[in-house]
Amino acid sequence: MSTIFLIIGIVGILNAGIFMGAFTAGQQQRANYYTETEEERRLRFKVGKVCGLIGLVSLLIGMLFYFVF
Repeated sequence: MSTIFLIIGIVGILNAGIFMGAFTAGQQQRANYYTETEEERRLRFKVGKVCGLIGLVSLLIGMLFYFVF
């Protein structure tokens, strides 16, 4: 049970990093910033925050199951 939550947490955090642009170089981030609209940027960050929050909560639940049970 704990491995399922740990995998969901890792995938969620990786998705958050991809949506927020954490894995891109500086030039690519600047290009993305100037070619996307404000609405697209807000939606991308909103999805990234939700994925990150789900990933963080899943990691905490997985660690709780791992250490307690």
